[in-house]
Amino acid sequence: MKYFRVHTADIAYITQQPRGIFTAVWKLVEEKVLTEEETAEYWKNREYFEKVLPVPPFYESGNKERATTWFKDTPQGQDIWKQMYFYRAMCKKYGTKLYRSETEDLPGQVIYEDDFQIAVVDTRADLKISKTEI
Repeated sequence: MKYFRVHTADIAYITQQPRGIFTAVWKLVEEKVLTEEETAEYWKNREYFEKVLPVPPFYESGNKERATTWFKDTPQGQDIWKQMYFYRAMCKKYGTKLYRSETEDLPGQVIYEDDFQIAVVDTRADLKISKTEI
């Protein structure tokens, strides 16, 4: 199985791993960088993802586990990648560099899994990752 993450180069405070695309775009919204129309489109996209993509339960408690999510390279995971078009476009427009990291190994200890993604803790130090700028 292959796994992938879409992220920035910024290190997230909680996980100490690169910040994921959803959080990166949320920061643009929160800092009022997006136009009113883009912000409305953000909420429309967010509603879609909240319906389709399960939210791992540890996020409800602030991610005390410090887990990082990775998409599975499955039809469901690839569909989510395609649906992230708006998020990728906003990052590109506002100068937030994005990367896609891929691995064929489990990135760490799996604490959550669904059809789209896994969440891991204790990311492996020896993990072989292929990272490309997108």
